[in-house]
Amino acid sequence: MAEKKKKKEGFDPRDLKPEDMLKFEIAEELGLADKVIKGGWRSLTAKESGRIGGLITKKKREMKQAALENKD
Repeated sequence: MAEKKKKKEGFDPRDLKPEDMLKFEIAEELGLADKVIKGGWRSLTAKESGRIGGLITKKKREMKQAALENKD
């Protein structure tokens, strides 16, 4: 069986989809932006990816709560 190689391609942070903007902002806050730019998202460890995912969930929850509070 052929082994699949992970592609570690960098990307341009100015060319992000809207859903990836929050993800990249969090990566910047964690000091991982350079690593992501050079090697792409696949260059992150599972721990780093999990941390980003957890913070995305937290921020989305906070944004949703803020929107509900402003609605009242």
